Formats: sequence, C-alpha cells, structure tokens
Amino acid sequence: MSSTGFVVLPDTAAAGEARAAVPWEAPQEFPHASGRPWLVGRWSPGDLTVVTAGPVRLAVIGICPVTAPRLTELAARIRTVSDVDALAASLPGSCHVAASVDGQVRFQGSVTGLRRVFHARLHQVDVAADRADVLAAMTGAGIDETALALRVATGGFLPPPLADRPLWSGISAPAPDHCLVWERDRVRQVRWWRPPAPELSLAAGAEAVGKALAGALDERAPGHGRLSSDLSGGMDSTSLCFLAARRVPDLVTFRWGEAEAGNDDAAFAAHAIGLLDRAEHLVVPPGELPLLFADADRPVDPEEAYPFVRTIARTRYTARLLADAGSRRHLAGHGGDELFTPFPGYLHGLLRRRPLTALRHVRGYAALKRWPVLPTLAALARPGDEAAWWRAQADGLTAPPPPRRRPVFGWGVWPMRAPAWATDTAIEATREALRHTAGTARPLSTDLGQHQLLLAVRTSAPWYRLLARVFADAGVQLDSPFFDDRVVEAVLSVRVHEHAGPWRYKPLLAEAMRGTVPDAVLGRSTKGEFSDEANRGLRHHMAGILELFEDSALAARGLIDPGVLRARLLAPQSDNATSIALEPLIGCETWLRAATRPTPAWRFDARASSS
Repeated sequence: MSSTGFVVLPDTAAAGEARAAVPWEAPQEFPHASGRPWLVGRWSPGDLTVVTAGPVRLAVIGICPVTAPRLTELAARIRTVSDVDALAASLPGSCHVAASVDGQVRFQGSVTGLRRVFHARLHQVDVAADRADVLAAMTGAGIDETALALRVATGGFLPPPLADRPLWSGISAPAPDHCLVWERDRVRQVRWWRPPAPELSLAAGAEAVGKALAGALDERAPGHGRLSSDLSGGMDSTSLCFLAARRVPDLVTFRWGEAEAGNDDAAFAAHAIGLLDRAEHLVVPPGELPLLFADADRPVDPEEAYPFVRTIARTRYTARLLADAGSRRHLAGHGGDELFTPFPGYLHGLLRRRPLTALRHVRGYAALKRWPVLPTLAALARPGDEAAWWRAQADGLTAPPPPRRRPVFGWGVWPMRAPAWATDTAIEATREALRHTAGTARPLSTDLGQHQLLLAVRTSAPWYRLLARVFADAGVQLDSPFFDDRVVEAVLSVRVHEHAGPWRYKPLLAEAMRGTVPDAVLGRSTKGEFSDEANRGLRHHMAGILELFEDSALAARGLIDPGVLRARLLAPQSDNATSIALEPLIGCETWLRAATRPTPAWRFDARASSS
C-alpha cells in the first residue's frame, strides 16, 4: 500500500515534540528558514516542489504544471502569508500549497476538496496534514461515533459540511475555500476563495472553459513513463483524450468493454479511436474483468470508508494493467458530470430574473422528464433557505422516498433518506447532527444553481481522492483535470441557465470542445448504463456479503440491524435503491473493522497508534 502523506508544523520550538510523533521511521523533511521542521512526510516522485526566496519557503504538492524557477519568482513576491492568496488563485492544476514566511505558516488544499486539509492539536501545538489518518496515528485518536452514524444513516450520500467531518475524533477539516494560518503555536481558519460571479454567456463561457481545459492538458505528461487516459466513449473522457493527444499523440487509451447490449459507449469510443491513430488503445473485454462487488469485503483505505466498493476489484485490475503498459499518470473524466450537468436549482433565480425563460425550461423538463408543471412552479416560488433544507432532511430522514418525477430544488443535490437497516441509535444521532448543521451551515453561493454545482463537486471530489490511492498502489497517478481549480472557476463563471436545460446534453463542454473533439461525440445525448452488471455481480457475491455482516462491527456499535439488512438483500428488488445504499455500507463496515484491529491497518511504516 502507498505510504505517501505529510504533516505541516508551525515555526516554533514547541513543534519539535509533535515532529517526533509522525508515523514514518525515515520521512523526508523540509525546514523553515529558522531550521525548525516545517514539512515532514513522504511524497511520490514529482509530487512536490519546494522553493526558497530569501526568508520565504513555498511548497506545491500535487499536480501543478509550474516550473521551479517560475515558483521561485512567485515566492519572491510574498511578504506575508496573505500574499499567497494571489499566488494560489493563479496556479493551474490541483494541489496543496504551503508557505512559511517570517514565522507565519499557511496551508491550504484545492477549492474542490480533491486536495484536503486536516487539523488536530497535539502536545499543545496545532498541526495539520493532508490525511486524517496521519493525524489519528499521531494523536491516538479513536472513532468519531457520530461521524460514522451519519454515513450509515444517510446511505453514504452525505453533503458538505457534514461530509467533511473525519471519522476520527479530535480531528477537524476546514472548508476547501479556507486555509489554515499559524501565528506561532495557534492556528486560525481564513477564507481565501469565493466563487466568481456567473456572468458569462454560453459562447464566452465556452471559450473560457476551452482555454482552461487546454491549458490544464498542455503539461500533463508525467516526468517519466507514459500518459494514459480513459476513453469510455462519453464526452468527458473523450475530450481529455483529444486535448492530451495534441501534446502526447502516442498516449495510451483505456476502456472497459460493455456487457450490456443497450450500452452504446462502444460505438462512440470506436469513432474516437479511429481518429487517435497514433495512440495505443487498450480495451478489456467484459469477460476478462472481475465481476462487480468482487473483493468487496477487503478493506481499502485506512482514512475513510471507501465509496466505490462494487468496482474495487476492477479498479485494482485496471491500475495494474496500466502500470504494465508503462503508464505513470492516468487521466480520468471524473467531475465532468458534476460540472456540466447543472442541477435544477438554477430555476429559482431564473424565475425571478426571466420568468418566461424559466417557464420555457420547466415546460421542456415536463416533456422530457414528466415534471408536473404546476407543482414544479409552486416549489420554485418557495425556495426556502439552507437552514430550512437541513431541518427538512432531519425531519424526513425516515420518510418514504420523494416522488421520482419531482425535481430537486432545495439547497442540496438529493434528499437524504435512511436505509431500512439503520437503527434508531444511528438515526437519532444523525437527526441531531443535521439539526445542528441547520444553525451553522452557510450557502456556498448566493445563487442556488451555483451553490448546487459547487456542492456536487465538493461532495464527489473527496471520493476520487480515495480512488487515486488505489491507482497509486500500482504506481500510477490518477489525474482528474475536471477538478482543477481554474477549470472549475471557468465553469462557475458562466450563467447557469445558459448551460442548463432539457434540450442539449452538456452544451457548455460541447461548445468548449468544438473543433477539438469529433462532432459525433459532442452531439451524443446518451450515457452508458451498467445496472445489469451491478445486479449480476451482487447476486454472484451475495453469500460473501451476507457473511461479512453476520459478525458486523457496525452492528456491535448499535448502528445497523443485520436481520433487517439480510431480509432486504434477499427480498425481490423493484429498483436499485438497495444496492446503491449497500455499497457505502460495505465501505463503512470494512473500514471500521480495519480501524479497530489491535494493530490498525495503517498505510505507514512505524509507530501506529491503536484507536
């Protein structure tokens, strides 16, 4: 397993004791100008750039195609940690930024949450890290029972800020748009980023998004080894392939073959493959792939419950295959759906600014998705606020699912419902946390459409952060350019209603890629479907899944009823709601077992503290 991770320490003498607690025997270390330890950890090759400009130390960790000489020029402009605002807002890619300036220290991740920041207090000193389990190992933290109950009782679909809460007690995580700033031993959170105003038209926005994506892919090739990319046939991954091929025409493309006759990914992928004639194309037939839900009972990540349990065996297989093909960095289209298929909350503001346009959109959705027009308009007239939305989630946690033909207009992206197997203990703890959040949560944007888009991005980006570690175990860096900060900002700058609506599929991305990606792909209006494969895999592995929960660690903590779970899994299924909720439940179960072993399954090589 990968053992990368790092700790950020303040520039004080008291931080020395915290330095002694890091969970690596022989870590790399970078000092402050004072000589005291600043960054301590382990990094993958090419992941870290540290530069010095007088008393300033600046580190960029992650994917940031900026040379060390250029970073040195930027560091020379820094006089206080506040000056890092402008630098961080200009860096391409997705990365952590750490700065040490005359005794002050600043540390931040990416605005999407793909690069996260965690904080804890140890030996009377505030310390931070890029992983919660690193701090848990240093502090001997136990399980945060409420955080675990939240994941169980919401079926795993928990939005920020509650989703940001680590599973380890005593460890916190600032919002992605905040940084940590130390003044000696104490730390405070400072907001450094706000979303841009959504003012651009579709045409101007497509130009901005196209420029951001082209810039993101210009320097994406790894320092050694080959560049590979998903090529599913969908618009997201195909766009990345054609952008990358301009600089790396001999890249490796990869796709899983389809097992379902109704999935038309293959036809679109074949069209793209014919035009990428210098690339090497790997297509794995479905018969060679592990079944979905294979290896679901194996723990994946010690920091967090892994969200993609059903595909974990395929992911490991894919990472090994790409590594054998020489790939050291792999491009994936994760984030494309969140950015380019806006949620319908944008209709609230549109109804007030342009009522006739809003009515036209509603009528289009009524025809396409069978929305009832009058109830839809009535819901649009009562947008409510974020506090009311969180209280409604608490009140409706055990209510029946909402009608399928009703859009999601509130301050979330889906309603939360407890699965049948969640106990009263889990549900009541979750209700209390939801109601508390109602009094503290703040909108990510005053524009509801923009808020929903950001919420979707910040909900999913941390999931792909965990997925990247599975690839890293095989020596491949998983890279998701759609989660780059500058790409996200470009999308947020576009008026939401201009790239939303029922008439076109992902129009903003399609226009941004016009002339780069084949028109046949840009005009696609379908999406691959894999529910039959999921159901077949679940049936095949059902006995093992049932056995996993016979001696459940979650049940021992009073969070699930194994009898109800077994009955639901063995009952006829009218839809895929049960299998969807089962996936994060398995992730929680395997994580909890690993985290509470006498010798926890840390990814670190020394001094693991028992939780």
